[in-house]
Amino acid sequence: MTVSRVINDQPTVSQVTRQRVLAAMTELGYRPNVAARALVTGRTRTLGVVSIDTTLYGPASMLLAIERAARDIGYAISIASLPSVDRRSFGEAFEALMAQAVEGIIAITPHTSTTTALRHVPKDIPVVAVEGGRAPVPTVAVDQRLGARLATEHLLSLGHRSVAHIAGPGDWHEAQERERGWRDALTDAEREIPELVRGDWSPRSGYEAARRLIGQPDLTAIFVANDQMAIGALRALSAAGIPVPEQVSVVGFDDIPEAEFFTPPLTTLRQEFGEVGRQSLALLMEQVDGAPRSRRRIVIPPEFIVRESTGAPGLASSGARSAARQPHRTPR
Repeated sequence: MTVSRVINDQPTVSQVTRQRVLAAMTELGYRPNVAARALVTGRTRTLGVVSIDTTLYGPASMLLAIERAARDIGYAISIASLPSVDRRSFGEAFEALMAQAVEGIIAITPHTSTTTALRHVPKDIPVVAVEGGRAPVPTVAVDQRLGARLATEHLLSLGHRSVAHIAGPGDWHEAQERERGWRDALTDAEREIPELVRGDWSPRSGYEAARRLIGQPDLTAIFVANDQMAIGALRALSAAGIPVPEQVSVVGFDDIPEAEFFTPPLTTLRQEFGEVGRQSLALLMEQVDGAPRSRRRIVIPPEFIVRESTGAPGLASSGARSAARQPHRTPR
């Protein structure tokens, strides 16, 4: 019983006894039997995470943040990756996790289709959505719309008449919200809203999108929906002989670790993934401990990071048009 009280961190054991038990456990290499404990307590101390099968910085960082937050409160994580983004795959992932007797599930749901699938999760399963749009379950999200507005307003404050946008895929909540924030800022400033160019989050798509923008008249500023596409945009501008930020300013989103080492260092939005992980765990544990499922939504503001890729507009219009006519080689 004393060993059990120490393992479960109960306050009824004296500090001297606790230290003696811990020392004996270390000497003997003792490990608690998780299966046996689960049979007695009915708690597996394991949580499930449903995530898309991707190496993209945002979802991957979100998964790591959730795992760390769970570990901090003594829980393990079991992960189910979606091979495809549809309701059937989503349901199969939930079934697989429930078969492992997880106590609750966090669903990283950046796609609109996965948010729709949350409507069909049984009410007795504790569940929280991360970046889940307007999901019918508790949700934690970064304020993507605010971040995009901050980026666009920053560029306008520098003197740019308007801001072009390289958007993410149309079926991602983040892409939709970042586009809305960009439009909000331009509309409120009574500026022209250029036709956006859409990418798929990859550097290649950012490169191709920037090549299409280069030919537009009066191009002086681009807000790119993520840093990886911004890499491609910077490469396209450089290859066309357009200096950043002297002729065209560029802002990204995510603040990936490489962003401060771009040429030039990238102005971008930093997402607080650690806080998202902690808040999503807190909402989930409320349900695990018996609270009814709600539709509470926690929104976490991003941090705007100003670096050297933005500045006041120069002779961008004539420079961009003449550069667009120069010979150009596509990188392999």
